[in-house]
Amino acid sequence: MDPEATRTARDSLELVFHMSNILDTGLDRHTLSILIALCEMGLNPESLAAVVKELRRESPPCSSSPETVATPP
Repeated sequence: MDPEATRTARDSLELVFHMSNILDTGLDRHTLSILIALCEMGLNPESLAAVVKELRRESPPCSSSPETVATPP
């Protein structure tokens, strides 16, 4: 990818990430990047949104509390 295209892609991702934060989606840059790539490959954005919602419903929230960290006996 040429430098101009790289810069444009990075700027676009930053814009999408900013909008995502405003809408409080909880999606990080990496996840957004994957979703954008899937849309560019022709996947339906509404279907992807439905999958993201379903995955969130099925998986417990991540926690960084001390109880989740394994400690040696």
